[in-house]
Amino acid sequence: MSAEAKVTAAAPDAVAAAVAAKPEKARSLWSDAWGDLRRNPLFLISAALIVLLLTISAFPGLFTSASPRDADLANHYLQHPNWGHFFAPDWFGYDGQGRSIYARVIYGARASIIVGVGVTALVTILGTIVGMLAGYFGGLTDSLLSRITDIFMGIPFLLGALVVLTSFENRAIWVVILALVFLGWTTIARVARGAVINIKQADYVVAAKALGASTTRILLRHVLPNALAPIIVVATIALGGYIAAEATLSFLGVGLAEPTVSWGVDVSSGREQLRNAPYVLIIPSVMVSITVLAFLMFGDAVRNALDPKLR
Repeated sequence: MSAEAKVTAAAPDAVAAAVAAKPEKARSLWSDAWGDLRRNPLFLISAALIVLLLTISAFPGLFTSASPRDADLANHYLQHPNWGHFFAPDWFGYDGQGRSIYARVIYGARASIIVGVGVTALVTILGTIVGMLAGYFGGLTDSLLSRITDIFMGIPFLLGALVVLTSFENRAIWVVILALVFLGWTTIARVARGAVINIKQADYVVAAKALGASTTRILLRHVLPNALAPIIVVATIALGGYIAAEATLSFLGVGLAEPTVSWGVDVSSGREQLRNAPYVLIIPSVMVSITVLAFLMFGDAVRNALDPKLR
């Protein structure tokens, strides 16, 4: 058989193989990011820590049977930690009121994480709405919303929250959340505005306008999904900062207060025993640091995965 005949005979087989081969799926930004995250040890460690912290805050009874409010001054006043009694009430010792520090660490996770997650969710929603409206409509709307954002950005975050919270006698969790949201939405608004300004010039947005799509549909179906990546990155990094802000305000005496069980409240009360029982202050401080570090590591991993320039 000649070479030409061999090629002719092999051609149907090649065509059949090409037809049988399945076309490779187009990979999106999110699928690429998830593939990178699964191979990133920084993401896996931080995600495991966050899942553990969320489980502790949701189901504290699974980790201790002791009450965080039961006090026994006669027997447990500043009793030192018993490091060999894992998960026991005396594992981390007792505070100046005879309360189990381990139990308070476990139950204190709930208030601190609720504040962090609550503030992050609300500032993300508010900042995204303001930034999308400013970036999409432009003109007078952009100028007005941008100047309002600049005014709020000019207020020091912790100082402004301190002033706002001192005007409330009963500083419950929702009061602290609203105070932090009142001052913390500006960064998300700036990020969303910049993303929307770039996206609204894209061909698919112009085509949607030409086809007569409503403004609401364009914003929700075309603009928002493509602007989410930088917003999610900023929000995840900021979450740890809000937990640290709650602890700082509680330490200064203007955040959460007794009888709320919170790491910041315990840090504030522990400074009175810093000389003779430093563990009362150090242990809840370490928990705050671990939580903030976990969310910062998580945010950095997400940022590296979602930003094509960092690949």
